[in-house]
Amino acid sequence: MENISYIQIFVFACTSLLVTTQTHGHPVLPKTHAPLFIFGDSVFEVGNNNYFNTSWRANYLPYGETFFNYPTGRFSDGRQVPDFIAKYAKLPLIPPYLQPDNHEFSYGVNFASAGAGAMVQTRQGVTIGLQTQLSNFKNVTKSLRKKLGNEEAKSLLSRAVYFFSIGSNDYLYPFDTDPSVLGNYSHQEYVDLVIGNITTVVEGIYEKGGRNFALLNLWPIACLPYARALNPEEGACYDAFTPYVKLHNKSLLKVLKKLEKKLNGFRFSVSDFNEFLTQRMNHPSKYGFVEGEAACCGSGVYGGIYNCGGKRIAKEYNLCKNVSEYVFYDIAHPTDRVYEQFAKQIWSGNSITTPYNLKALLEN
Repeated sequence: MENISYIQIFVFACTSLLVTTQTHGHPVLPKTHAPLFIFGDSVFEVGNNNYFNTSWRANYLPYGETFFNYPTGRFSDGRQVPDFIAKYAKLPLIPPYLQPDNHEFSYGVNFASAGAGAMVQTRQGVTIGLQTQLSNFKNVTKSLRKKLGNEEAKSLLSRAVYFFSIGSNDYLYPFDTDPSVLGNYSHQEYVDLVIGNITTVVEGIYEKGGRNFALLNLWPIACLPYARALNPEEGACYDAFTPYVKLHNKSLLKVLKKLEKKLNGFRFSVSDFNEFLTQRMNHPSKYGFVEGEAACCGSGVYGGIYNCGGKRIAKEYNLCKNVSEYVFYDIAHPTDRVYEQFAKQIWSGNSITTPYNLKALLEN
């Protein structure tokens, strides 16, 4: 597919004139650069959870072992998709919002929190939910207006890309805690609740000047190492999740298309994380991997017990010898190498489910 992602157009087009001069460790960017504001869950988490009391952390080894050589809070052996997108756009690494010494928001900021969902009740109290992430973003807009002035802040917020990975925990959480909750709704009714909460946040960002939205669709959570470990039939996907995933991805596209018609200047891109990861799970050797189902780091069948690093359940855990051979690093999260492959597809426009191409974008 030759479609080009909005991240590529919105960020690359605005950063093609970057210079390499450094100031306090950051590149000096022209005033027309496009920042990245990142929202979501552990797929995009870069360390916000390090700064409050929660067990949903990755701030210990072996997380971070292959790229940073120390744990950063990322649920990976190295980088994640936003890190690569920032690199391609010649932006600095986008820091976590809660990082104490982070006062520079002109390049963007990462609000994502492991365990977060779109719905307020999803792991409430132990993570930073999407609604709170929106509140934190609103605080950032106030800071930008104070620092840059209203007009320059408005221009920056309208150029920025708002990048989302959210929703999986809203379906995983009830299965972890009280599956009977889902029995109160049809599959579509529950999906509508989740999508409705995502829509509220997107509209909230739009009201503050955001126009360019990039989202990942829901990945195949039924086939993660964690989910496989739930299934009595060893190794099979836990198909109770599948109807929610399929409906979620269809509904997400529908609601974004409605917002495009409803909101002036609203533009969006959806990258197909589901198909991308499914292909690598089912055909790992085709993409340069050896193991597509089991986790590199963890315990139990398929490494599906959340114990990478030995901080939960027991100190003993298994760690593979060559992480580059694995699609999954722990019970649910891909490796640095997988994230890099996906980021390259997003950047090139080859993993986009939305019907936009370069010509259409240039005509907008």
